[in-house]
Amino acid sequence: MKAEIITVGTELLMGQVINTNSATIARELAKLSIPTYYQQTVGDNPERMFESIQLASSRSDLIILSGGLGPTTDDITKQVLAKVVQRELVEDEEAMDKIIRFHKQSHRPMSPNNRLQALAFEGETVFKNHNGLAIGGAVETDSTIFIVLPGPPSELKMMLEKEAIPYLKEKVSNEGTFVSRYLRFFGIGESRLVTDLEQLIEEQTNPTIAPYAGMYEVVLRLTANGDTKEECEQLLDELEEKILSVEREYFYGYGEYETLLSITSELLKNSGLSIASAESLTGGLFASTLISVEGSSKYVLGSCVAYQESIKKNQLQVSQEILEKYGMVSAECAEAMAENVRTIFGSDLGISFTGIAGPSPMEGKEVGTVFVSLADGVETKTIELHLARNRNGNREYAVQYGLNELRKYLLKK
Repeated sequence: MKAEIITVGTELLMGQVINTNSATIARELAKLSIPTYYQQTVGDNPERMFESIQLASSRSDLIILSGGLGPTTDDITKQVLAKVVQRELVEDEEAMDKIIRFHKQSHRPMSPNNRLQALAFEGETVFKNHNGLAIGGAVETDSTIFIVLPGPPSELKMMLEKEAIPYLKEKVSNEGTFVSRYLRFFGIGESRLVTDLEQLIEEQTNPTIAPYAGMYEVVLRLTANGDTKEECEQLLDELEEKILSVEREYFYGYGEYETLLSITSELLKNSGLSIASAESLTGGLFASTLISVEGSSKYVLGSCVAYQESIKKNQLQVSQEILEKYGMVSAECAEAMAENVRTIFGSDLGISFTGIAGPSPMEGKEVGTVFVSLADGVETKTIELHLARNRNGNREYAVQYGLNELRKYLLKK
């Protein structure tokens, strides 16, 4: 089954409203292992909408339209689709009763055009609107399934969850069971990951591999098809082992919505260890990131933002010898910062960040040079990074590297 999404609304074309509906629908289809091949956005124009639906009909098995189900004169999605599929629109009694009750309870006069929200395709499936008034529905022809959903995101999401997804699950049930697994990688780019796994990706049949580049990481979605969930899990286990035999160094976790922050924070909470940070180029961003997670007060003791040399020297007690001999942007300075902040705050762990965010070089070192140190009172580990983002991108990426170093340390413990 190949899907196509058509979002309707002139306001989307003009940029007055951000189109989040396409992404929402595509994500839900992916969970059902229904690939989205095309997406269109069309204004509230009957001729162009008719053309868009016809084009989609020529190349897609499943077409989902969102928007244009309201009571105004430019809400014409059902009317145009009715012409394409040659179906009659009729008033759904249950939907009409809800609309009437709504206006009575809110003491509002009901305009005749409100009846448009209760229109349904005769003899076809009706989708209730659990968060609004305009109903949606599904229409089937010999070769295509059409689904219409409301435009307001809160209504669309609810109708997807309660009505459209259960309907689609029945349609794909004869294709067996689909199970997806998400593998998350940090410290490697999408192009490098795909190149390393090129043979596996080229030979994929079942399970399939779909790479996604995030802001700081890369995610692989593995999807298996089989007669049972257990069969799918076995196929995924085998493929995962092949992938990790190549990329285990960069793999950090599972889950569609997990992040380095969520995984590291959970490890830190369960470890019973406390942490303090000494931050130069990150300017408190690491501590701010950690404490954005609920319950972080159990393990975060505090942070020192030592942006100037005098603060590194006086508050963090970095020696004058280190500053003069190695400079503020050095492994030696980072190590002293991590070790000293741990002592000053009385924490189990100390982590530090120093470097050059940009835009200008400093101490003879290029922009993007960063040192991250992690100290536990027994040993101190320091990594040197050479980042190539803009000023804030370098700061944000340094924080992610700090989280990853902390994650690896906690896993060893």
